[in-house]
Amino acid sequence: MTPDLDPQTDLSFTRTLAAPRSLIWECWTDPKHIPHFFVPAPHKVTAVDIDLRVGGRFDTTFEVEGNAMENHGVYLEVVPGEKLVFTDAYTEGWKPAPEPFMTAILLLSDAPGGGTTYTAIARHRNPEARKAHEEMGFIDGWGTVATQLETYARSLMP
Repeated sequence: MTPDLDPQTDLSFTRTLAAPRSLIWECWTDPKHIPHFFVPAPHKVTAVDIDLRVGGRFDTTFEVEGNAMENHGVYLEVVPGEKLVFTDAYTEGWKPAPEPFMTAILLLSDAPGGGTTYTAIARHRNPEARKAHEEMGFIDGWGTVATQLETYARSLMP
């Protein structure tokens, strides 16, 4: 299920999260959950607008060091419980973005022994964009998001 990775343009990591896959999926697809994990603390998500369908919007606004950062994206693939693909290369209605950065792929599967095998992939237009994302702290930032997601999802478990 893992797509072919291009080391020149892709970044990725896989981690086992101690929460059921259905709950991890719910956290990623219900806008009420996104602010609880989607950006590394102390930064905040201040707005979320999701239309969960291929071609639907995935818009978020972050507050980073007092500055609002709007992110507009669109879902390219939605496989319930298994896969989300979204990009900032387009916005809803397939309108091209002026400065696209990446396409994100999230893969979920049941982990052996319980929990969720969580794979996050960021695909970039070119090696320079990949390198910039790596230097921005892809592994630490997305790893923190995965940790926050796991902690939040576990808080929702009965």
